[in-house]
Amino acid sequence: LQLVESGGALVQPGGSLNLSCVASGFTLHYYAVGWFRQAPGKEREEVSCISMRGVNTRYEESVKDRFTISRENAKNTVFLQMNSLKLEDTGVYYCAVYADHHGIDRLCPGADGMNRWGSGTQVTVSA
Repeated sequence: LQLVESGGALVQPGGSLNLSCVASGFTLHYYAVGWFRQAPGKEREEVSCISMRGVNTRYEESVKDRFTISRENAKNTVFLQMNSLKLEDTGVYYCAVYADHHGIDRLCPGADGMNRWGSGTQVTVSA
């Protein structure tokens, strides 16, 4: 059972990246999926979350209107499109899943409540 993130890179301010989170060994369809990031010296924070069917989404205030989360359950993949990147977006980006046992399109319960994590992908925004 594994989550694998990809798409992180070094990018200039104002640039774009599209992160991917692919699940293997289990079906992503039954899970809410969150993207979290951790900057050096800071706690891990939720950036965005999408419910199991994609009906509900949530964004951290600083990324609203710049980041878009989406999912393709048929491909067992969740994406995070990041536009207009800023220096403060730098960090390791992790995807994590939360089992929606009742199938009611719940959003992520916070980092401590997530069931499984990927190993992260580095995003560096620098001039």
